[in-house]
Amino acid sequence: MTRAVLALGVVLLLLATTGWTAVRQRPSPGPPREAALVAWERERFDGRPLPDPAGAPPRAVAAFFARLGQDRAERLAARHPLVVGNLNGAPAALRYRANRISLSRALAAERGRVDDPRLTADGRHEALRRVHRFTSLLRPDRQVLAFDPAGTGRTAEVLGDLERAERISVIVPGVDTNLLTFQKTHNRYGAPAGMAHALFEAERRTAPGARIAVIAWADYTAPAAVNVDAATGRLAAHGAERLVALAAALPGHARVALFCHSYGSVLCGIAAPRLPGRVTDLAVAGSPGMRAERAADLGTPARVWAMRDPDDWIGDVPHLEVGGIGHGADPAEPEFGARILSAAGAAGHSGYFEPGTESLGNLAAIGVGAYERLVCAHADRACHDGIFDAEGV
Repeated sequence: MTRAVLALGVVLLLLATTGWTAVRQRPSPGPPREAALVAWERERFDGRPLPDPAGAPPRAVAAFFARLGQDRAERLAARHPLVVGNLNGAPAALRYRANRISLSRALAAERGRVDDPRLTADGRHEALRRVHRFTSLLRPDRQVLAFDPAGTGRTAEVLGDLERAERISVIVPGVDTNLLTFQKTHNRYGAPAGMAHALFEAERRTAPGARIAVIAWADYTAPAAVNVDAATGRLAAHGAERLVALAAALPGHARVALFCHSYGSVLCGIAAPRLPGRVTDLAVAGSPGMRAERAADLGTPARVWAMRDPDDWIGDVPHLEVGGIGHGADPAEPEFGARILSAAGAAGHSGYFEPGTESLGNLAAIGVGAYERLVCAHADRACHDGIFDAEGV
């Protein structure tokens, strides 16, 4: 127990002194998901219940909407946008449409809060930020795959044509991920939306004309600040369930690569044994650990990649696990057994997706299957071993 307490103290001290800070978000009202689910359960189609949002396999959901037809599907989405917009197996375009309805309703509700005289100054500031975020997500060019405004909020956004993609990249971010931090003006490429835009453009440059899609996946409850949640796997375990469900529900037969940053790599490590076979690559950047001592212990046939910038403070965090505290071995160390990539130019913990960096170039090469373009962290090119026969886009 003494070692566990000491480890936690060291972790929190290092995080607090290296810039991993967060603004705590007060839960804000939004369309109640519980009420939406009750209304969904009462609905009938040809006298039969609608698919169970919590338990229906994505294939069964997809078959249901195929039988429903476009007109009736759109009417159903208009009546139950919060359910359809987050329903794995529903057509992507229908989810985008449903989430625009939910976003519009959330925006109207938040605008009503801005002038509420009962709000404190901080509360009004947060309401204004939510208004700006919802307004931005409602732009015509944005494709919102998941949206829930309750609490600090969850969302996911798609770049590209998800239904026709041959390669799909999923970005799994870390601590302090929520609706308000989904995109940023300062440190743009340290936020999920900016990461996705940078990766999407880099992949298009790497494989011009390829059919690709990138998902900025902030559809889980991340640790909100430097606290015990950041040093344990509790929230990662819940997020892993959602990530596995997403991966199983992606349309078509595209190959999938996961790009897991910081605490997101903990989530990816927990999800790894249950990921579908179409997930061919799992890459972590700035990882505090993956809840495994070796890459082989992850229980996945996917290639496991790791990178860490020399200036990333995560390298100073104790890579251990004692009594549930800490996340285990460092994936960027050779002993872990991952393929170690260069992160040149990343300049710290949040710079791995910065345009022009070797780290982003490597991530894009993985995303499109251009493995011959990868730059290993070491001169021996060991990260290329055994993959030249892998098919790219």
